[in-house]
Amino acid sequence: MAMSDDDFEVPRESGGPATTVESKAPATRAGLIVPDARGHSTGHSIDARLAEFIGLAGAIELDVIFADAMKVRDIRPGTYVGTGHLATIKEKVEAEKVDLLLIDAPLSPIQQRNLEKETGAKVLDRTALILEIFGDRAATREGVLQVELAHLKYQRGRLVRSWTHLERQRGGFGFLGGPGETQIESDRRQLTDRIKLLEERIDKVKQTRSQQKGRRENASQIVALVGYTNAGKSSLFNALTGSDVFAKDLLFATLDTTVRKLGLPHGREVMISDTVGFVSDLPTDLVAAFRATLEEVIEADVILHVRDIANPDHPAQAQDVLKVLADLGVASDKVPVIEVWNKVDLLVDGETLANAHPAGKVAAVVQASAKSGQGLDKLLAAIETALASTSRTYRVMIPHASGADVGWLYGHAEIINREEPTDDGQYYEVRVEPRHLSAFTARFADRIAQ
Repeated sequence: MAMSDDDFEVPRESGGPATTVESKAPATRAGLIVPDARGHSTGHSIDARLAEFIGLAGAIELDVIFADAMKVRDIRPGTYVGTGHLATIKEKVEAEKVDLLLIDAPLSPIQQRNLEKETGAKVLDRTALILEIFGDRAATREGVLQVELAHLKYQRGRLVRSWTHLERQRGGFGFLGGPGETQIESDRRQLTDRIKLLEERIDKVKQTRSQQKGRRENASQIVALVGYTNAGKSSLFNALTGSDVFAKDLLFATLDTTVRKLGLPHGREVMISDTVGFVSDLPTDLVAAFRATLEEVIEADVILHVRDIANPDHPAQAQDVLKVLADLGVASDKVPVIEVWNKVDLLVDGETLANAHPAGKVAAVVQASAKSGQGLDKLLAAIETALASTSRTYRVMIPHASGADVGWLYGHAEIINREEPTDDGQYYEVRVEPRHLSAFTARFADRIAQ
């Protein structure tokens, strides 16, 4: 039977003032386990992993009762951790009356089910937690569709019936939500149908984006902000544009892409976009689902890689960002990358950047602080230089009667200089971006000064 989009409508909070006062439900009591598995190094220190995992749990306001790192000698196919660790975890869960157990590792469906049976708590792995956060943060209809698609692709391979004993804790389609269907086969069939429907709807979004891209072909160049979550991208975006995009010391504070105009030192205007922050082990399905949203990064003329240089874990974070960019098909040898070493104001006395290095091939490195404004003028100049490096400069003669050609130059090129008019016309010095170069040379080939 064909299903409409309303068959699985995603509950959202209604707007407007509340008419009744309701007591807020107590936060879910959660326990966190960060396995330090031998032979499975992530490049991040165990302390950094533990701090980040606590931050991820805090992003959806869980009440973290305990958070422990555990050395795992061998990963067990049935429970991931060994019997000794399992007994310790079970004892803590029971003693602290923990309802939710979060494991900072990819769990198989069997491992997840067995851990739930042994501990009596709901169990989520790292992927499920990140998907839960994204599901909680998605604000636009497009974002909701993209997150739900990633949720369902992950959920399709799970034993849905093992979750049905849980009561609904809040709205949404996430893993902390309510009961599932009564039959696994029915669950999986409906999931597959819903996935197909969502993919069709997202394809329509892509078509719409493509049409919009065609209409904006004459628009300014794009500068895209990327970085590890909580590196300060949104704060930098606000500092550069004077905007008030939500920025908070919170993992995944920004989910949907925001675009604003940005003025450069010599009067040139570009578009700058703020995108979702990356994180280590970002679910593959989530990267794929958000490919449309991250189109501004894929199509960018310059990328600003924002790094929290005050975070001791910043080298590993930078490598994670480069990995996601590579997954998106963004190559630093084709798109200039400027590394923004943000939060230099947080470096304590005596602390230096002597051991800090660019993560890859970069056009420039700028030390800055979105909070204090330090280095922002240098960053704007670096953006201007990087954009100029991708363009070519020409001197072209435009006859007085060719008003349409003048209009074309103003719409498709940057006017650097206009010389004094002569009897024949006027010379323009213009900078042409690569995307307009073929059209420019075809139109003005016989009037380009040598």
